[in-house]
Amino acid sequence: MADEPPSSSDDNKQSGVSSWLDRMLSGFSAEPRSREELLDIIKRAVDNKVVDTEALSIIEGALDVAQQQVREIMVPRSQMVVIKEEEKPEEFLPKVIDSGHSRFPVIGETSGFSFDAMLRPANIIPESKRLNVLLKEFRENRYHMAIVIDEYGGISGLLTIEDILEEIVGEIEDETDDDDNEDFIRQVSENDYILKALTPIEEFNSYFQARFTNEEFDTIGGLVMQAFGHLPGRNECVDMGHFSFRVLYSDSRKIHLLRVSKNEKKKKKKPTKKRA
Repeated sequence: MADEPPSSSDDNKQSGVSSWLDRMLSGFSAEPRSREELLDIIKRAVDNKVVDTEALSIIEGALDVAQQQVREIMVPRSQMVVIKEEEKPEEFLPKVIDSGHSRFPVIGETSGFSFDAMLRPANIIPESKRLNVLLKEFRENRYHMAIVIDEYGGISGLLTIEDILEEIVGEIEDETDDDDNEDFIRQVSENDYILKALTPIEEFNSYFQARFTNEEFDTIGGLVMQAFGHLPGRNECVDMGHFSFRVLYSDSRKIHLLRVSKNEKKKKKKPTKKRA
């Protein structure tokens, strides 16, 4: 049996795809002169269902990484989980188990018991190092963590290969990640608390007996972002109601970790009557 000639509808579809690809290729032949022009071409490909939205998100993340520095996404020193060289196993094992991490910086020149067989030399990097360069080094040298130092040589934080990959593909969760509400808020002193920006507003209100509205946002991070009016950096502070919020960890996309304290209510002074 002879093959049937393609239908006119098939011809129209093929010509439509071909014409769009021609336009796309002509766009590339013009050599996009900026990141925005390149993304515009890719976004048109998404609109025409040649590329899916997930691929667009990954491309955008990869372009962002090429422009970012280590200091923008590192885990700050105050949030590092470390092991001191003089600690005994019964002292550091609880925090190792509680954190769920697989690698830990060890502080000290030497180690107790048989740490030597387990330790690897620390990879030291400056805050200004480009993320795309660091990612290449991670892959080539087959290491997963680096200690970040500031301009004076002091430790300012740490960074893992997972942190960089999350900038490209989004949040990566594994079996050790826990999303229970009880982990959203942690008290660190009488009037200081550390909480995840993803803490639901209802959970925050219940814990602190607060009255923040959730009409526009579902999380405390959304409310804080609105209060700032911009994406805040580390250590930026803002007051909302009877609470003060300080950013502990944020990246180029969102706030991750906050420190909150209750503002003491100022007592109004009673007016004093002047004596005649």
